Amino acid sequence: MDETEFWELIDDARRGAEGDPEDQAELLVERLCRLDPESVLDFARHFEARYNRAWTWELWGAAWILLGGASDDAFDYFRCWLIGQGREVYEGAVHTPDALAGLLDDFDEEVDGDGEDLGYAADEAYEQLTGTVAPDLGIVPASAEPLGTPVDLEDDRALAERFPRLWERFGDD
Repeated sequence: MDETEFWELIDDARRGAEGDPEDQAELLVERLCRLDPESVLDFARHFEARYNRAWTWELWGAAWILLGGASDDAFDYFRCWLIGQGREVYEGAVHTPDALAGLLDDFDEEVDGDGEDLGYAADEAYEQLTGTVAPDLGIVPASAEPLGTPVDLEDDRALAERFPRLWERFGDD
């Protein structure tokens, strides 16, 4: 599976789910179950690589603003959700997290920002296809600390300065 096929699966499931991350995960599992097990593992490798690439302080700051706070787990689920938004939003956000202010049409923190189930879609599909747990993907794990310059997530002024567009649109007043 190449990168284009990976993003097509993500986009197809998102469109079918009309943006609902839980429905998107279910549709993604259905679509992955139509593939052979090795293709599902390829999908999982693509997903994991992008998940690790999004392990940055900059994106954590963006998630913090969008979600009104983001624990370690909430940021993990946010990164899955971000991948689920498709290539344009994902790449734009990874390159310039503040660009999410223009890349997102709407953001409802009750529904958006939590793509936990998307993170398990490949594992679930693989298990349905083979009856076994997916093997290790051979992906180097992310570092213990996010990449980039740390940001004080509790400092509203620092967040507003670092993410002016996101703060103006989604930050606290």
